[in-house]
Amino acid sequence: MYFVYVLHSFKDNKLYIGYTENLEQRISMHLLGEVPATKSRLPMQLIYYEAYTNKKDAKGREKFLKGGSGHMYLKKQLKYYFYDYS
Repeated sequence: MYFVYVLHSFKDNKLYIGYTENLEQRISMHLLGEVPATKSRLPMQLIYYEAYTNKKDAKGREKFLKGGSGHMYLKKQLKYYFYDYS
């Protein structure tokens, strides 16, 4: 399986969107500060993920979610999360 995931940083209130083949291991690495891209943005929380059987589909979805339309999709999809958080 291939996963696209979204982390929310409580430090800067921004999202991190990533791709992995091992979701549990990758999230653990983020939370332990072992990923340079998110190390300075801890604490973080996994708030969303999608699973794919095809690597190209997952990579394409990651690219979409990182763009403007993707961010709008996530805010709409997770509206209650963001409402409860704010």
